Amino acid sequence: MMNGRDLRIFVKVAELGSISHAAKALNYVQSNVSSRIQKLEEDLNVVLFFRSKQGMQLTPEGKVLIDIAYKIIELSDKMMQVARSGGQPVGKLEIASVETVIKLPLILSKFNKNYSSVDLRLATGVTTALRDKVLNYQLDGAFVTKSRLTSHPELTEVDVFEEKLVLIADHHADDLITLLERPLLTFSDGCGYRAKFQEWLKSIGRDLTKNMELGTLETTLGSVISGLGIAFVPYSAVAHYEKTGLIYCHELPEKYSAITTTFIYRGNEEISPVLQAFVETIDLAKDDAISPFYRF
Repeated sequence: MMNGRDLRIFVKVAELGSISHAAKALNYVQSNVSSRIQKLEEDLNVVLFFRSKQGMQLTPEGKVLIDIAYKIIELSDKMMQVARSGGQPVGKLEIASVETVIKLPLILSKFNKNYSSVDLRLATGVTTALRDKVLNYQLDGAFVTKSRLTSHPELTEVDVFEEKLVLIADHHADDLITLLERPLLTFSDGCGYRAKFQEWLKSIGRDLTKNMELGTLETTLGSVISGLGIAFVPYSAVAHYEKTGLIYCHELPEKYSAITTTFIYRGNEEISPVLQAFVETIDLAKDDAISPFYRF
């Protein structure tokens, strides 16, 4: 009979693409990880991985089963949380966020103070990737940019706050079209800001000459300041740079610049006490004034 430990080993090998890396991450002996994968394949009567010098790659059957494994592990963890907690928030909570949620530290701090026994883990990513991870049970929830991409029958959305996107450059331009001759510095494909900017470009019948993916907000801002290109980012993340004269903000029509940050989670099932507590914390924190440390 397969067990939960074997499923966790299977998932870790799939994520890292290596028996040795998975063994190190799980603090297991490498031979034990290898034997457990073989045993799982025997129990399921299916080959889960292609094995090569480049590492371990999921077979088509493995790709189907990995999603099921995530669901089983998540439901198992939820069951243990409920059994141990007596309805109180304890255990692990894995969430993620797009990089520019300015209020995130306030929300996390409030939650951590009230529920210090919860193991809160945070990752970052772009909207579409985070949406898929929530749907596939790899995350409990995520802060993303609200759009048609986040509208899904299995997801519940909790709107956190609204803000404005601005086009930033290292100099002021009276004509925005001239700025489009410079590279647009973006996050990975699937970013909600990038999608909004492309909608605006389409509305004016223009194309970018070049697009450069930089990955992080910090790198993007530094590159704009140095004159490498332009970027489309939340005003709250760059207002202090504008005040010091390091960048200049250019406004686009509201249709393309107004965004809502929303927290998504799987709403087609009963949520755990931990996730329920986090959602309640968002409702409490989103109306609070941002502390001076985070006010830009």
